[in-house]
Amino acid sequence: MTDDKDPATPADSKLTRTKQLWAQAGKFLTGRVARPESDRLPPGQHLVRDWPVLDLGVQPQVNRQTWQLDVFGAVENPIVWDFEAYSAQPQSTEVCDIHCVTTWSRYDNRFEGLSTQALAEIVRPKAEASHVVLHSSDGYTTNLSLQDFLGDDVLIAHTWNGAPLSREHGGPVRLVVPRLYFWKSAKWLSRIEFATRDKPGFWELRGYHNRGDPWREERYSA
Repeated sequence: MTDDKDPATPADSKLTRTKQLWAQAGKFLTGRVARPESDRLPPGQHLVRDWPVLDLGVQPQVNRQTWQLDVFGAVENPIVWDFEAYSAQPQSTEVCDIHCVTTWSRYDNRFEGLSTQALAEIVRPKAEASHVVLHSSDGYTTNLSLQDFLGDDVLIAHTWNGAPLSREHGGPVRLVVPRLYFWKSAKWLSRIEFATRDKPGFWELRGYHNRGDPWREERYSA
């Protein structure tokens, strides 16, 4: 599959409308700037012990037996993997903090999966590739610069704290980008598109920042 069509269009819901209003109002902004090397908790965040569940109102039915990952676009070696092929690749573990734009943060999450750097070695992005678009099974999309996608702590993850990722948290496979707000860590990951230009995704088109650095409090686009 190499077109730009998503399998579904995310539904309009009370949550999506509310979060768009937050962006318009600049809700939760403190105006502070912090540094990840010295400030573990970004501005405006509070710690939680559980893992809150946020989605667009649809949790698609995808399991390890039916899941596929399609990597396409500006790459020398496009691939389509089932879960067996994906899990046969070299696996990595990252212990990281995660930060949601809705102001919660959770420390010390142990994720396991394939590093995006290892994926890049296999698919070989072309010289003109500059961005990546993540496509989810619920129709959600989000964008990353190639540099952020290839961060040394970014995983295409299948396991959290020793157990398979649950459906509610994006299982069987999701992206994990610890350095950015967690809406960039697409749940129910189904396709990875290497692109030659930026393509803002679902929340980026609805008032949220194009990059989303928690320590710079890049919550909204304006």
